[in-house]
Amino acid sequence: MTSFPIPALFCLGFDGTAIPDYLRPLLESSLGGVILFRRNLEDLLQIWRLTAALHAAAASPLLVGVDQEGGRVTRLPPPFLAPPAAAVLGALNNDPPVRGLARAVGDELRAAGFTWNLAPVLDVNTNPRNPVIGDRAFSHDPDRVARLGAATIEGFTDAGILATAKHFPGHGETATDSHLTLPESPQSLERWRAIEFVPFRHAIEAGVPLVLVAHLACPALDPDAPSSLSNRVITGILRDELEFEGVVVSDDLEMKAIAARFDIGEAAVRFLEAGGDLILICHDPGQQRAAMRAVETALRNGRLREDRLASSLDRIARLRSWLEARHTLIDQEWAQSIVGSADHQRLLRTILAKSPLASL
Repeated sequence: MTSFPIPALFCLGFDGTAIPDYLRPLLESSLGGVILFRRNLEDLLQIWRLTAALHAAAASPLLVGVDQEGGRVTRLPPPFLAPPAAAVLGALNNDPPVRGLARAVGDELRAAGFTWNLAPVLDVNTNPRNPVIGDRAFSHDPDRVARLGAATIEGFTDAGILATAKHFPGHGETATDSHLTLPESPQSLERWRAIEFVPFRHAIEAGVPLVLVAHLACPALDPDAPSSLSNRVITGILRDELEFEGVVVSDDLEMKAIAARFDIGEAAVRFLEAGGDLILICHDPGQQRAAMRAVETALRNGRLREDRLASSLDRIARLRSWLEARHTLIDQEWAQSIVGSADHQRLLRTILAKSPLASL
């Protein structure tokens, strides 16, 4: 058994509204993060108790994440602020209220014990037949997506919440859903650089701490591997060309785009080989254990080098240090005064009154 802290390279989801028994030893072994979904979240008091328990059980500052994008991807129940779809903000096309709304969402997340939001979406909505992006994107205009995405990242950062630019290298031109199959994004390399990369480049310049890599077939970028398992995409483009120095997180490896083609352990190892840092597995504890065993085996037999994984641990440690400097437990009464506050609701009403797409 290797002494290398393999759980630190993983972010896991689970069922239920309390910490499952199998997760506790992983938290004590420096698990990188947990991601919570609607299935885990009942009301503010239960959420506050769950996140407090997660932080208390963790050996190191913990990434406690959620997809609180807004619109149809809103995980938190009332009285949490329910932000509109990104397209509503894109139609408003005004940086300060977008930044202010992200700050309000971030303040509520922090009050409830979260440290990480898997947002904003930086895909450019260029294909009207796209079943998975659509109004989750700010716009079909890459410059507008870039500007509003950076404003959102600034708002989350001001609140002490880690932001995530997703879904790299860009999911907007696809016509299928990666939860169900491997979507193809057929545009030329020149088009990628002119359209899809623009918001991510801007986000990296703005200091976004995490980038989530999508499961896509992108022949112009790598004809041989899905983007999430591609050294050309993660190391060659994201690291070397776009100069991203933060944490690269995978999309969920249980999605059929990957699961229908690869054993989950093989997928986890390939993601790390490609230069990724944090492996996201959102549901099945058996799959989570299998992926960890595969990484351990690959490290023991030399397929994965310890120095390659140590660089991932260093990047994750920088996030932990950032969190440690900013996060203390907020007491229950204070949390209740922040979540769904009158000021937050007033800001949301102002935005909805001014956006031409407020009905989304």
